[in-house]
Amino acid sequence: MKKIHTEKAPAAVGPYSQAVVSGGMVYTSGQIAINPATNAIEAVTIEEQTEQVMQNLGAVLEAAGSSFEKAVKTTCFLADMGDFAAFNGIYGKYFTSLPARSCVAVKTLPKNVLVEVEVIAEVSE
Repeated sequence: MKKIHTEKAPAAVGPYSQAVVSGGMVYTSGQIAINPATNAIEAVTIEEQTEQVMQNLGAVLEAAGSSFEKAVKTTCFLADMGDFAAFNGIYGKYFTSLPARSCVAVKTLPKNVLVEVEVIAEVSE
């Protein structure tokens, strides 16, 4: 098992890794809309936050030797299902390989963000 860390994504805010590679797969922790350059949440709208989440996920996947195209499964958390269409529009630009997905509404996300996404993906051999 290999722990993944990149400065191009927010550092873990608790006792966990940004991602773990095991058995040819990478399992990312959920990413929220923290800008790693400022360590702050600057994005306000669901679209802006989703873009930042995707940038963070892309950095973690790259550090693990993977990519959006190698995604097998995503789990998406929204603070408000009313944001689903806007979220889905941004999500679809990144996950063009159409991995399996679950998307659920939750009462509250860390730091009161609007969206969090985690990914399971294959790693390059």
